[in-house]
Amino acid sequence: MSSSVPAAPAPLTDTPQLAAFRNKLLSPVKQRLFMLTQLPAAGFAGVRVESISLEAAAVSVPFAYFTKNPFRSVYFACLSMAAEMASGVLAMMHTTSGTPVSMLVVGMEADFHKKATTRIVFESVDGAAIAQAVAESRQTGQGRTVVATSTGRDAAGDVVAVFRITWSFRAKNR
Repeated sequence: MSSSVPAAPAPLTDTPQLAAFRNKLLSPVKQRLFMLTQLPAAGFAGVRVESISLEAAAVSVPFAYFTKNPFRSVYFACLSMAAEMASGVLAMMHTTSGTPVSMLVVGMEADFHKKATTRIVFESVDGAAIAQAVAESRQTGQGRTVVATSTGRDAAGDVVAVFRITWSFRAKNR
C-alpha cells in the first residue's frame, strides 16, 4: 500500500450525492436510525454528528452515565469512538459515489491532555486529504493511506485529546 498523498490536495467539488449524504446524516431521525443499525455502541453512548462539510466534521460524545469511567470522566473508548467517527464520516462521504472504495482503520494513536468531564466535541479537518486519497485509489487501483487528526475539545474549548486515525482506502475491482 502506498501512502503518497499529496501535501496540497485539489480543491473539493460538491456533488448532489455528497450533499444528500450530509443532509441524511444531519437529519436527527435518520442519524439515530443510522446509529441504531450501523453503530449501535456509539448510538447507545450518545455519540452524535454535529456538523459535516466537504472539508471537516464534528462529532460529540456526552459525559453521561453510559460513557463515564470510575474516575468520573469520559471513558477513553467512548472518546475513541467519537474521534474515529469524526474522520470516518468524512471518509464515508467521499466514498459514497463513483467506483466503490473500501475503507479501513489500520492504525490509531492518541494523546490525552486533560480529564474529560463535559461533552467532548471532536473535529477532523482532513476532508480534502481523504478525498484526494480516494480519488487517487480510484484512478490507480492502488491502496492509499491517510492519517486523519481528530481534536477533542471540552465545553470550555480546551483540548482534551488528539487522535490520529490512519485510514486505508482501496478501490474495489470494477
